[in-house]
Amino acid sequence: MSDDVLSRSDEPLTSSSGATRPHRVPSVAPGLPSHYYADPAIYEREKQALFYVKWLCAGREEELSEPGAYLVRHVADEQVLLVRGADGAVRAFYNVCRHRGSLLCESAEGRFPGRGIACPYHAWTYGFDGRLHSTPNMTWPPDADRGDYALHPVRAECWEGFVWITLGAATPPLAEELGGLATGFARHGVARLRRGHRIAYDVAANWKLLVENFSECYHCPTVHPELNRASHYLGGGAPPKEGERAWRGGGWMDLSAGWATLSIRGVRRRPTLPGLAAEDTGRIYYNTVYPNFFLSLHPDYVLTHTLWPVDPGRTRIVCEWLFAPEAMAESGFDAGDAVEFWDLVNRQDWHMCELTQIGNRSRAHRAGVHIHQEGGAHYFARYLLAQLGDGDSWAG
Repeated sequence: MSDDVLSRSDEPLTSSSGATRPHRVPSVAPGLPSHYYADPAIYEREKQALFYVKWLCAGREEELSEPGAYLVRHVADEQVLLVRGADGAVRAFYNVCRHRGSLLCESAEGRFPGRGIACPYHAWTYGFDGRLHSTPNMTWPPDADRGDYALHPVRAECWEGFVWITLGAATPPLAEELGGLATGFARHGVARLRRGHRIAYDVAANWKLLVENFSECYHCPTVHPELNRASHYLGGGAPPKEGERAWRGGGWMDLSAGWATLSIRGVRRRPTLPGLAAEDTGRIYYNTVYPNFFLSLHPDYVLTHTLWPVDPGRTRIVCEWLFAPEAMAESGFDAGDAVEFWDLVNRQDWHMCELTQIGNRSRAHRAGVHIHQEGGAHYFARYLLAQLGDGDSWAG
């Protein structure tokens, strides 16, 4: 997340006119106009251009451990139901009954009894594949076909143990959006890791402020003295040069001398993840998949953040810590060192994002600036405006 990690880049970005411009961060460049963080009209456009068409990380496959297990995810104004089928496949549907439009599930997670999804209103029941199975207490008309009333599907794919969804019918396959992330960190074996801890935060800030904050470490010496001591904000390596994909990352930050992992004391309590190269044991790789996923790869665990905007000034963000199953099976396993460290860093970040949300509502503040050490945030601003079709009107 340092200047070295996130600003040395010449990725092209395409404007709404189709012209391709190299991404070179000037010494001082304009940030997003301040109203982009609070304007309901901008938020509505972001739903259409991003959250309703891009791939979103919805959680871990292990949360859907058996047939009938389900999750509900709120995607802006929509709700998506994910369920594990009897055939082992994970499928996703709009959380809406085809009869009268009732929500099928009120709970965020659980397991359906029996072999179907029953609507709580009139008990129309669907299979885990979405097909309508039964309509109790009614005689199905002979000229009607139940096959016409399956649940509305949502595209779902699995990658490295994560479940991804998109509401966009024409959205490219997930691998295209992931770019080099799709295979670039296979050695970390993320698919086999298991969740050791989870914290959900409610942050009074626009989702873009959280993305920008994650994209730079210029703030680390001031806001994160513990993190900066363990991993200096100017240490690390540059990301590879990728095209205009949703993935941004691949660079790393180095652990400081005397630190074997990111924790308050830096003492590693568990072995490094199997399969890592020697250089990986002293690095943390930071990755973002716009618009809702942060993936941080540590020598001995993996940290994820998923962002779920609630409104223009509020975001729900879920943080999860993943560990090797054999480490978790050891007597005395304790995720507390990693959780303590990142919960502290998270809360420091969320507080600053909330302060920035308030400040961006001031009539005196028209727009911020990005300096050369904020290349990741600058890149994100360019990406966002290109997606919204506003790039030609921006001087950045």
